[in-house]
Amino acid sequence: MKRIIQTLLAVTVLAGAACIGLANDKTMTNSTNGFDFAVLGGGCFWCTEALYQMLPGVKGVVSGYAGGKTENPTYKDVCSGETGHAEVIQVEFDPKVVSYEKILDTFWQAHDPTTLNKQGADEGTQYRSIILYRSDAQKAAAEKSKAAAQQNFNKPIVTEIVPLTKFYKAEGYHQNYFRTHSDQPYCQVVIRPKVEKFEKKLNAPEH
Repeated sequence: MKRIIQTLLAVTVLAGAACIGLANDKTMTNSTNGFDFAVLGGGCFWCTEALYQMLPGVKGVVSGYAGGKTENPTYKDVCSGETGHAEVIQVEFDPKVVSYEKILDTFWQAHDPTTLNKQGADEGTQYRSIILYRSDAQKAAAEKSKAAAQQNFNKPIVTEIVPLTKFYKAEGYHQNYFRTHSDQPYCQVVIRPKVEKFEKKLNAPEH
């Protein structure tokens, strides 16, 4: 659906940006100033980026690609399904404010982890559900969180839990997408309802 809407809109500026390539900073980032990073994929990275930008304790979210074999992939490469990469986000967060476990809890709410290589109308291995861990501690937390989350789903969770080798930052026009393109059809029809639902959960009083 996302690719269809992009084609119909014929946004030539975006197409031109894709030809330019990725930014120079394309690989995995190291923790600084006490912040940590989580790398997750739950379908279209525009969607997951928008949700995590709302989560208290998150310093920044970067859309990108990971989990595949192709070095320095472009969006066109990833959409071909031949790179092995998934659309993912790198979440920089303050562990003193929000734990990695909370990052994972949000992950299960942000998408359907029981659909294989598919989220809504977006299909392909690039839309698969995936957690890429940066340490043994993250791996253990992800596996524990997945087991706990399974109780909330009738179908088996198909989320991959794999080590992160490299994170490649996506093209500039993918960054902060919902906030800068909120009037576009995909944002209105697919992302906005998720954002509004998540906002209600964040604002709901704790019991």
